[in-house]
Amino acid sequence: MSDPDRTRITPSRKIYEHLDEASLELEKHYTPGGASDRFAMAMVKMLRFIADTFFAKRYGNRAIVLETVAAVPGMVGGTLQHLKCLRRLCDDEGWIFTLLDEAENERMHLMAFMEIIHPAWYERLIVVIVQAIFYNAFFLLYLISDKTAHRLVGYFEEEAVISYTLYLQRIDSGDEENVPAPQLAIDYWGLPEDARLREVVEVIRADEVMHRDTNHRFADRIAAGQHY
Repeated sequence: MSDPDRTRITPSRKIYEHLDEASLELEKHYTPGGASDRFAMAMVKMLRFIADTFFAKRYGNRAIVLETVAAVPGMVGGTLQHLKCLRRLCDDEGWIFTLLDEAENERMHLMAFMEIIHPAWYERLIVVIVQAIFYNAFFLLYLISDKTAHRLVGYFEEEAVISYTLYLQRIDSGDEENVPAPQLAIDYWGLPEDARLREVVEVIRADEVMHRDTNHRFADRIAAGQHY
């Protein structure tokens, strides 16, 4: 019998027809409950400031850089949860699948944007530098406090939801060209064949909402002692 408390991410390609903004709770925010939560939020706000500084109103280019970072936590968390289960000879309660699926999903975000936006050489260099720093920093953070690590990702995803909402607004206002969706995105998310950039950003935002809620829920379960 399956554990009802297990949290699994449903692939967004199966929820394309359920993108009602009210149900997504786009403005949902987790209020910090302690020093580790405040630390996590402060780190995310700092990263947001850096992103806003380097990629002001260039949401496509920013998405490429940030998605290379966003795909790191799920892989790190999934790996360390896997090793922990091996050491303790216990079940993972569905966490490994969820975290690795999250990493793969974030990578598909990157692949979709790469079909639309062609980053300059210096942006590719930024990706290499940022990933090297972030991977090692997040790996260390997860070893020290997996609760803080998941809370940080939850706040990171909150900011991602805001960024993609602003991206949609720029598309609607005509500031960003609503180009045809790449076939890769159409196939992965099950979009209509005539889908455009707006539909791609919508489903990606829905993904980030799920990652937001999942990571905050994981942090809550760790804080409540409901996960080893």
